[in-house]
Amino acid sequence: MSTPSVHTRARRAGIAAFVGTTIEWYDFYVYATAAALVLGPLFFPSSDPVAETASAFATFAVAFIVRPFGGILFGHIGDKLGRRLSLVITLLAMGTATVLVGVLPTYGAIGIWAPILLITLRAVQGLAVGGEWGGAALMSVESAPEKHKTFYGGFTQLGNPAGALLASGIFAIMSRFGDDFIMNGGWRIPFLLSIVLIGVGIWVRYRVEETEVFEKKVEGRKQAMPLAFAIRVNWKPILLGIGLLPISTGGYYLATTFATAYAVGEPIKLDESVILDAMTIASFVEFLVTLPVAWLGDKWGRKTVMYVGLVTSVLVFAPFLLIMPGRVEPLIFLFASLIRVTMSATYAPLATILTQMFRPQARYTSVALAYGVGAAVWAGFSPWFATQLVAWTGSIWSVIAMFTAMAILAIFCTKFAPQHSDEAPVTDSFVPRTDTTTARTVRGAR
Repeated sequence: MSTPSVHTRARRAGIAAFVGTTIEWYDFYVYATAAALVLGPLFFPSSDPVAETASAFATFAVAFIVRPFGGILFGHIGDKLGRRLSLVITLLAMGTATVLVGVLPTYGAIGIWAPILLITLRAVQGLAVGGEWGGAALMSVESAPEKHKTFYGGFTQLGNPAGALLASGIFAIMSRFGDDFIMNGGWRIPFLLSIVLIGVGIWVRYRVEETEVFEKKVEGRKQAMPLAFAIRVNWKPILLGIGLLPISTGGYYLATTFATAYAVGEPIKLDESVILDAMTIASFVEFLVTLPVAWLGDKWGRKTVMYVGLVTSVLVFAPFLLIMPGRVEPLIFLFASLIRVTMSATYAPLATILTQMFRPQARYTSVALAYGVGAAVWAGFSPWFATQLVAWTGSIWSVIAMFTAMAILAIFCTKFAPQHSDEAPVTDSFVPRTDTTTARTVRGAR
């Protein structure tokens, strides 16, 4: 049985992961919401509204393209110098880029330099997030007792709906002042507010101890080049990790960013306040269910919870999009929340599943690389590609088919994802999951 001090350390690490990822995801989702609502006409003016939205989503994708490089950079720092230092740097980088977007002149003021600078700042956000999630996941999971890793790993995942709640909530409040207010400068307010959150996040991060897994198991056995070690030893689980992410990352943006743009665009033209309110309530619902779902991961098995989430997400996503043209607001509110509940089952156990796919050496780099590449492939282009699919086919069913195919791939890769115990000895080579001399059966990982 774990001693109280172990749980105390785990709670501190979990809370620090939650606070940090909340701020990081707030910054990220503020941009995502703005991309769906205002960035197109302000930075990419065109006579075609679809082209404006697609251009804004293209800049949205830039952050995902550079995320693997952020994972490599901050993974190197985290594997060599410690998780905590890397996480403080990512928080500073993300916050600074977000605040600068808030003061950026639009295309009407400086012409082509406006989208160039916007893309540059978006790239900085991508680098920061590329190193943030993996480090936060490691801090929470490595600090947790073996039988409670999925629950404490859920604190990292809790930051996502919390950040989304803050981002969509403030845009929902601003929508009450009308479209003109948002277009004429109101959109800057959420970006500028990030400066308040940065100080809080850094203060919390500096108060957390380094993980014992890093101090005891990796100290003295560090790799000179964690990236080279990760590619040489962990390439199989890295590929499986990438394939495990389509719904947890890309599907999430289809159910939020794309769904928002689809609802307010032609021909539906739903009032912005309606979909923003629906997304705000949905984020709150997801916030409430994330930790209970993570707890179930320790009771039922984290992979079992992932399977349930993948299947039910497909079953809810289809009617969510199909009811949009009817503009029946209660149904839109209901399904916006339901899809976030089902998708929380694909996201709440993700930090632990992905972390425990790798042994401690070069783990930060391996996790960040798998998550960064997976997010770039699945999340970075999902809203843009879905927008193009509707334009090409004229049917929302094409997006539903894409979502279903992504879920099938995720189920396959989840099945074959290895899970290792942190109590196993550190080795210099990848040992298959079935080698019982060095890999213990992990309770909750089926």
